Amino acid sequence: MKKVLIFYGSYGGGHLSAAKYIKKYIENHYSDIKVEMVDCIEYINKFINKVSTEAYKQMAKNAPWMWELVYNHSKNGPLAKITNTSNRIMSRKLNTLLQEFEPDLVISTHPFGNQMCAILKRRGKIKCKIATTLTDFKLHNQWLYLSEYIDYFFVSNNTMKEEMILKNIPENKIFVTGIPVSNKFLEEFDDEKIYKDFGLSKNKHTVLFFGGGEFGLGRDTAFMTLKALIRLFKDIQIVAIAGKNRRMLRKFKKLIETTESSNRVKLLTFTDKVPELMHISDIVVTKPGGLTITESLVSSLPIIIINPIPGQEEENAEFLVNHGAAIWIKKNDNIARKLKTLSRNPEMVSLMIEKSKELAKPNSIEEICKILFNE
Repeated sequence: MKKVLIFYGSYGGGHLSAAKYIKKYIENHYSDIKVEMVDCIEYINKFINKVSTEAYKQMAKNAPWMWELVYNHSKNGPLAKITNTSNRIMSRKLNTLLQEFEPDLVISTHPFGNQMCAILKRRGKIKCKIATTLTDFKLHNQWLYLSEYIDYFFVSNNTMKEEMILKNIPENKIFVTGIPVSNKFLEEFDDEKIYKDFGLSKNKHTVLFFGGGEFGLGRDTAFMTLKALIRLFKDIQIVAIAGKNRRMLRKFKKLIETTESSNRVKLLTFTDKVPELMHISDIVVTKPGGLTITESLVSSLPIIIINPIPGQEEENAEFLVNHGAAIWIKKNDNIARKLKTLSRNPEMVSLMIEKSKELAKPNSIEEICKILFNE
């Protein structure tokens, strides 16, 4: 029986979700493979994991400019050397787990995992294959550290592959499979049931509005965008998901009351029915995290981007806009004017849908597993 170890990190939800989806697919389709999933930083030191993940959350939420500095300096600057050095030290602890589990294959959805495994492989501590799944739409050098010891790179798009080839990564190691997404997005849905469950009309266009979850979109921008949608477009219905952001939830509730729009705005704190809601939606408004964007593309949705976190999310936004799948409402843009321009240009919306379809990779996990297990 083959043994597979999946490493992820808790810095944002996309790394964890990708790891979960891969694990579930392997368990459901391969009876001869034992698979385990581990938060590589928490395993090494729970205190370091707690402090570093909380620092990331606070920077992303309250000081995005600081996160931008960290992100950029971790590409090639002094911080990149510090990160690589710390991973060399931490890899010794991770080696204990690897020696106990003895995997035939390690899959990492966070750069720290593949860095530490590459370090151990260079030292001759492990001999297993190493695969890394990049969970954004733009390349960051942290994924490529000691790339000669990584056997597989799974990326979201051809541009990333071309950039990696220019950095002397062998082409036969790079596979454009897309970012792992839940198989729920491939299911057949009962539209009538979805409309009924959420109290929605099948005769109205639907906007799916993500309030940004834990980090938020930036409360003012999210509020002004929802306000513009409610006041400008009386004939649409909106599903607004506020997530864990309590202040945003309160402001959204007050806005709905003030505008007397409760009959066409459904406010949710949380839902596990995102695939269903995306299936019946006509457009999505969101911050461009790798996972949500992937889900939107797989659902063939045009995307309105608001307030990406500087760093990887801004790079995701640039990629989507440059490829015609999204519009980006920036800080000083006139929100109403931009939304009106989009609503008055059905050809533009149709083009965005086509571009979403072109970028989508709905069978990403199946393709990844076929490559890894030589099918």
